[in-house]
Amino acid sequence: MAETFSKQQTIKKEVSLRGVGLHTGKEVTLTFKPAPVDTGYVFRRIDLEDQPIIEADANYVVNTQRGTNLEKNGVSIQTCEHVLAACVGLEVDNVIMELDSSEPPIMDGSSRFFVEALEEAGIEVQDADRDEFVITEVISYKDEKTGSEILVMPADNYQVTTMVDFGTKILGTQNASIQNLSEFKSEIANARTFSFLHEIEMLLEHGLIKGGDLNNAIVYVDKELSPETMDKLRVAFKKDNISVKPNGILDNLTLHHPNEAARHKLLDVMGDLALVGTRIKGKVIANKPGHLVNTQFAKKLSKIIKTERRNNMPKIDFDKEPLLDVNAIMNILPHRPPFLLVDKIFSCTDTCVIGMKNVTMNEPFFVGHFPGKPVMPGVLQVEAMAQTGGILALRSVPDPENYLTYFMKIDNVKFKQQVVPGDTLIFKLELLAPIRRGICQMQGYAYVNGKLATEAILMAQIVKSK
Repeated sequence: MAETFSKQQTIKKEVSLRGVGLHTGKEVTLTFKPAPVDTGYVFRRIDLEDQPIIEADANYVVNTQRGTNLEKNGVSIQTCEHVLAACVGLEVDNVIMELDSSEPPIMDGSSRFFVEALEEAGIEVQDADRDEFVITEVISYKDEKTGSEILVMPADNYQVTTMVDFGTKILGTQNASIQNLSEFKSEIANARTFSFLHEIEMLLEHGLIKGGDLNNAIVYVDKELSPETMDKLRVAFKKDNISVKPNGILDNLTLHHPNEAARHKLLDVMGDLALVGTRIKGKVIANKPGHLVNTQFAKKLSKIIKTERRNNMPKIDFDKEPLLDVNAIMNILPHRPPFLLVDKIFSCTDTCVIGMKNVTMNEPFFVGHFPGKPVMPGVLQVEAMAQTGGILALRSVPDPENYLTYFMKIDNVKFKQQVVPGDTLIFKLELLAPIRRGICQMQGYAYVNGKLATEAILMAQIVKSK
């Protein structure tokens, strides 16, 4: 399947839901709001001073008992997975979620109401490409204590399969899967959260599930219902009578699917993996998933993605003719030796350029810059990076020889490795946004010996010289 580039999406207008938090029992209003490109999923606590923001980031996970809980600077968001699953399932990339309490409303224990709200708000396509991490090899995580395991493997799109085995007669082995996100709304969104009777008893004793009732959690009865337990449940769920259905669940609920538990586990996996912060192109297989193993895997995957993107030096065949040699480069760039700092261009698309500079002892700047221990000045590395980016920028006009590029801004410059005589610098620059009105913004990387040496965000303007 060919690589496809799709656009980011947000919602057209804000939309709100009101309900009760499952564990806090507090009334809460959740408002979805449109967000600019590259925002991702962001929670905002409007009930607190300064309305602090907590990004949906795996590194903020502090607790996974009975849900995935985030905390940043002492501010928490509880049970965020059902809301996030809805965002992923509808392929909404950027959204701000405002809450006037710490926990989104549980609604019916599924993602259905969040999906309906997002659809009511409408989906809007944005003018920026989606950020997607393509899985090229199997990445896995296993919890040795529980035997829970989750992995992701190469695939043509985002797929998820969950396999659950609770070792009980009432709820044995179940599987669920989706082959495409388009299946989420009809197959997964309405799968409700569930619990076992013995867990419900423990949660009640600890004062949890204050917002629970028989409409937002499937309760599988895995033990004898004593008169004492019946009394507790009647009080907790505010019901005069409680009984067990023939299929082993408490009454007042009919299963939406025979394998609703496995489908809800799939929903949880999607919500928890949203904390990676990047769309995934690959197949996720989760065996006995839970919030702990899900979020630990999300942390591992997030770290791998960050490292690979920073250290992902372009693969270049040095035996092949370059796209542009130094003479061809001088036909495009106005720079000349000794200030021409690019030797070859290997590829140049509409959004990305890859070039090279051989650093030799004959560079004129080595005469006066640390002559006893020659090191290429960082500012010249950035300049060489910019000249490489200038090739991409100037190739966007029909007569590049009649244009110049001028720096407007340099941001987030970081120097990671020393560059010394004998090194080969490989440059990769990618457009962060389409070139408009001559303004060009790029993310630049420079690699040496297979490692990231320098990175920066560069902004330049293309100006006609004649």
